[in-house]
Amino acid sequence: MCDYRTMKEPREWLDIGERVRECRMAAGMSQEELASALKLERTMIAKIERGVRRVDALELAKLSAVLQVPLGYFVESPPLVVSRRAELSDDTVTDATRHSHRLEVALSTWLADIRQLVEMEAFTPPVIEHCPEEVRDISSARRAAIWVRERLDHGIEPIDSLMGLCERMGQMVTVVEVPGEGASLVDDDLAVAVVSGHGDPGRRRATAAHELGHLIVGDEYSTDIGIHASRDEREAIIDAFAAELLLPVAAFLSIARSDERVKREDLVVVAARFRTSWSLTVRQAVAAEVIDKSVAKELRRRNPTRGELMEAVGWTPQPDLEAVRVPPSFAHAVMECYKRSLITESRAVELMRGQIVATDLPVRDDADLDL
Repeated sequence: MCDYRTMKEPREWLDIGERVRECRMAAGMSQEELASALKLERTMIAKIERGVRRVDALELAKLSAVLQVPLGYFVESPPLVVSRRAELSDDTVTDATRHSHRLEVALSTWLADIRQLVEMEAFTPPVIEHCPEEVRDISSARRAAIWVRERLDHGIEPIDSLMGLCERMGQMVTVVEVPGEGASLVDDDLAVAVVSGHGDPGRRRATAAHELGHLIVGDEYSTDIGIHASRDEREAIIDAFAAELLLPVAAFLSIARSDERVKREDLVVVAARFRTSWSLTVRQAVAAEVIDKSVAKELRRRNPTRGELMEAVGWTPQPDLEAVRVPPSFAHAVMECYKRSLITESRAVELMRGQIVATDLPVRDDADLDL
């Protein structure tokens, strides 16, 4: 972890100032409002954001609390590769850019938390898997998804845990209470992703699959598709990967009938079993050629109810990326660090991101640590 007291270079203070400015804008605050909350003059905030005024430990802690950003985000080195980066400036601040920035903060914090456990020798990051085929278009993206399924022996069956699948492919995913969709990055030998917990479970699964696509398929930061395709085309390629990973076209073969067309209730069962959105289910059915586009247009207007979906799976709960917020291997490392008195009770709860509370931790006979 970086110590702010060791930071002497002007460039580093400029970086801190830039992060303060972006976090302020993401919080929807003016310089005057932030200054008032910190009991400083507005000119002091302006100087901090320009990197010409240094910030002491107490001020950093206050900034962290007011802007609702982990203190470490202001002083740690920035990550190397982010799946999407929305710059915040006076003329680009929208709800979408604010959400994107908050996801980036959560992503950087998640990376730092994993790095801390690695430095404590309590956690070994999973090896990042690489698709043997270069992905340049939608067809090769679908083949990449099939490769992932085959590599993990999933065949064409539903995936129970997207978080577990991502970890096996080398990407550590966590669920965060930040609005938006998700974000991912690769930092040296560690691939991480965050998924917003504000959406429904199906949306979270789609987001997790999408972020894995950025790792397996690659994007504008790490592969040739960034040269040969526009951003919209790149996202379409990633979306094709995610769709095929969640619901393979081959899965529709079991419901295809030669004597009659596939019915809506058939697709409801597929959507329920694979826990996919109705729009994705219909789109994959078209790709599988079990329905045509005119039928798909009509079906999209008839979303199944929760009751229909639950009836399709016998009213069996289908949780994923809900109660479980961090990968099992990470949770185990946190518990080991806590039992070995390497981290405090509050830090253990913080690292688990709402998956447990303090009373869930085992009793430990030691004094609280300042970590």
